[in-house]
Amino acid sequence: MPGGGVVRLAGAARERYHRGMAAGTLLDREEYIEQVYFFRVFRERVAMNMAAQEILERIHEEILSTTRLPLAIQFLATELKHSGLLSSGFSRLPHYFTPYQAFVIRQTEKEGQRFSVETGLLILEREAEYRAEQPTQPGLFVYQFEVLSRNRLGYDEGLAAMVGDPFYDDVWREYLQMVRRQVGMVDFADLVYLRSHYYLAEQRRSDPEYQLPVPALFGVKEGKIARANRGRDPLYLFAALQRQLGYPEVPRPKPRDDVAARLEALQLKVRELELRLKLIESETRGQVDLSELGKPEIFKDEEESR
Repeated sequence: MPGGGVVRLAGAARERYHRGMAAGTLLDREEYIEQVYFFRVFRERVAMNMAAQEILERIHEEILSTTRLPLAIQFLATELKHSGLLSSGFSRLPHYFTPYQAFVIRQTEKEGQRFSVETGLLILEREAEYRAEQPTQPGLFVYQFEVLSRNRLGYDEGLAAMVGDPFYDDVWREYLQMVRRQVGMVDFADLVYLRSHYYLAEQRRSDPEYQLPVPALFGVKEGKIARANRGRDPLYLFAALQRQLGYPEVPRPKPRDDVAARLEALQLKVRELELRLKLIESETRGQVDLSELGKPEIFKDEEESR
């Protein structure tokens, strides 16, 4: 289909696509395999400075046609063209993309958020890889929660998006709502440990009839690892679960290493050297202005613009 053909999806094809899938359903394994390819190639081409609109108008031709993803990509292209936001298309396809996927893409579009679209796409790629294998609810929960923690994306909105994921059953959705209320007040390791079969086994040593007031959601090994990490940085718990139990690994945020970042660092060093030379010259003349040492950069910029 040529690039201009994607606009026609806004009419009858869009309605047919929406009728073809029920809202909030789990996808077949082949869908996640194709999502992995889509997110990876999309990320690689964005890194090559290709326009997102151009990528979306062509990449659907590379996707397995027996899946629903090609139509979803065409819908994304149409929404991006009309709204200018990639997240708009994700949000308007809740029957294919999860609320969490839409949330991650939306965070890449926020001004002032140091969360690039390449990082967001890599996170979704890793998640799709995990879903295509043998995912578990504890594994997906820990992965998604670590994404929020490492990238500072906001627990409240992020956990609300996780609640809408059809992979979680009603018990897990209640647990996610509880975590949403308690995060920041209760240690994350305790949120895992107190809902584990390991905690239940420990309590039954002193009271064989003991029953948890709520269902246990984590296994014995998860509970044991969580107990060993109580009071410590949650990142240690995430890493231990990945090493010991094969939980999916979250991409680490990388420091900026582009030409613009290096130029900014060089400019800062030049300004520092200029200030030092100015102070040395002033000292030789006996006219040292110490106020220059503690003047914030924002005020220096204002004076230079005058």
